[in-house]
Amino acid sequence: MINLNKLPNQERDEKTILFLRRHWLEVFEIVFIAAFMLSIPFIVIMIAQSSDIPIGEHPIFGPASAVLVSIYLFISLLIAMTQFTDYYLDTWIVTNERIINIEQKGLFSRIVSELHLNQVQDVTSETHGILATFLSYGNVHIQTAGARERFNFKQIDNPEEIKRIITKLVQEDKRRHEDASASGGGGGESHTPAAPEAPSNKPRVE
Repeated sequence: MINLNKLPNQERDEKTILFLRRHWLEVFEIVFIAAFMLSIPFIVIMIAQSSDIPIGEHPIFGPASAVLVSIYLFISLLIAMTQFTDYYLDTWIVTNERIINIEQKGLFSRIVSELHLNQVQDVTSETHGILATFLSYGNVHIQTAGARERFNFKQIDNPEEIKRIITKLVQEDKRRHEDASASGGGGGESHTPAAPEAPSNKPRVE
């Protein structure tokens, strides 16, 4: 559970309801791609050794190939770290007052946006594919009336349940705002200031 004291614009009596990241399958995909990329140089070396090609013993190609393999491994690790950082720092936070979208762009860029629950017009969930249906993950789209039409929760676990929770929070928030408006608008007497007297056209008698 995240500490809201570390978030900007904390509102009074605000509580965290949902703290979401993408489905764990995204981590498996990152690990699989990284393992495949890291294994390619070793596969090439094994093929060269089995073919009796003495690349490592060559005075020029040997050191050059070692440098190229080192650069390739470094780039592969950097790509894997960037993808995992993007996965870990892409988060969606739903409180009883608002929705916060934290989107990581690379290693050194982050976009944080938010909207209040009373701005939400529609919440929809979608699940595509056999694997997504079997593992129960998908997307949740939050439609608003502002300049940014949608907040997208991408590849999250159990999207239908997330949609139900957000819809309930939106209804409760709108009901709370309506009650506050009703209680603030009534009561007290209304006083209308008296209209000023019209100027007289009669001549003044001294």
